[in-house]
Amino acid sequence: MATNERVPNIFPVDPNLEPTQQKKPLHNRWHPEIPPVAQVKVNSVFRVEMIDWTGGQIKNNDSAEDMKVVNLTRCHHLSGPFAVVDEQGQPAQPGDLLVVELCDLGALPGHEWGYTGIFDRENGGGFLTEHFPKASKAIWDFEGVYASSRHIPGVRFAGIIHPGIVGTAPSKELLEIWNERERKLVEEGTEKMTLASVLHCRPMALLPEPKYALLGSIDSKNREFNRIASEAARTIPGRENGGNCDIKNLSRGSRVYLPVFVPGANFSIGDLHFSQGDGEVSFCGAIEMSGFAILRCQIIRNGMDRYLSPMGPTKLHVNPIFEVGPLEPRYSEYLVFEGVSVDEQGRQHYLDASVAYKRAVLNCIYYFTKFGYSPEQIYLLLSCCPCEGRISGIVDVPNACATLAVPTAIFEMDVRPKVSELQPSHVRVMQVSLPQCSYDGRLATFTPRFR
Repeated sequence: MATNERVPNIFPVDPNLEPTQQKKPLHNRWHPEIPPVAQVKVNSVFRVEMIDWTGGQIKNNDSAEDMKVVNLTRCHHLSGPFAVVDEQGQPAQPGDLLVVELCDLGALPGHEWGYTGIFDRENGGGFLTEHFPKASKAIWDFEGVYASSRHIPGVRFAGIIHPGIVGTAPSKELLEIWNERERKLVEEGTEKMTLASVLHCRPMALLPEPKYALLGSIDSKNREFNRIASEAARTIPGRENGGNCDIKNLSRGSRVYLPVFVPGANFSIGDLHFSQGDGEVSFCGAIEMSGFAILRCQIIRNGMDRYLSPMGPTKLHVNPIFEVGPLEPRYSEYLVFEGVSVDEQGRQHYLDASVAYKRAVLNCIYYFTKFGYSPEQIYLLLSCCPCEGRISGIVDVPNACATLAVPTAIFEMDVRPKVSELQPSHVRVMQVSLPQCSYDGRLATFTPRFR
């Protein structure tokens, strides 16, 4: 591969500027009419820079107020779209597969830091909102491949830098399918709303929202802006086009095989993470960062028919393939926490992997409070350290079994259970205050489980 000095930077950013002040226009919605900002030829190597997913709303400080009031309607801020053509200048076509190779990833000079957060219950919440309703955050500093935090002491680990989002533009037909099925889910979900779902304060789906929409080079003064913004899909979930899949092992050397739905493919990239735990359980759970990617693309003609199996009424219902690269932290010793599909109130659920994984996470959080950490510190840590989540059993009725494996070497102290009281007692971590906001919501009687 060419050296970095020879790699053209086709999408520069400045993390100190607002998203609307960048040299190249960003976008935070999916729509087939968002024009490409650049064209790249297959097998060429190029650099793309990215701001963090919130567009600089979260600051490197010791307050969680910014996490409490972050405007999620503005997210994610994506670099692109980029049109891809072959050696003869012919664009990728619907039905092709676009291969995006992640040649290199890293932080921008002067911005070697990131953050992990818990959203306030009334502003998105997370996987364990009923236990952790208050906004909190931890700042992480990068030293080469390692991350450490002044807010979670006694921990240092190697990261796996990866983009949370890589995706192609949807066709008009696919976009209509997304909006119809998600709108139906919202309507049906509202009718079936339970007390538990109300307490969780998380929407069934996020439908198109023109307010705060960024549509790349389509200016808000354009007469078509309002129409496109009212149709454009939010970037929060992963879909057939790839998008927000948050797969932590998609790091250097990985390849993503994305379905092509529009001429040129018009792929975008963003939501860069320094590290992430499986599941990204606190929602803003990776180490979010600004940074760069060095990429190379190829086109597999008719690749969707050749390699992808449609699982719906049309050939559009497909999903990408990911080829994981050869690089990852070399941890070999783990503590593994198990959970089954019996919730905290003792209710039995039938083969519910989400409940099982939730219990594994809660069991892990409770365990590490024995070493002096607060529950919030461990919740944040499990969201961003290279822990391994698994659906370990899904056939033995009625209990699904999920496991969460935490590498022991990331801790400065020995965190394994002790066999004998004659052995040295556990060292407790130095107490450090975590940036956290008080919870002032409507549920005055709420009490977190670990208090």
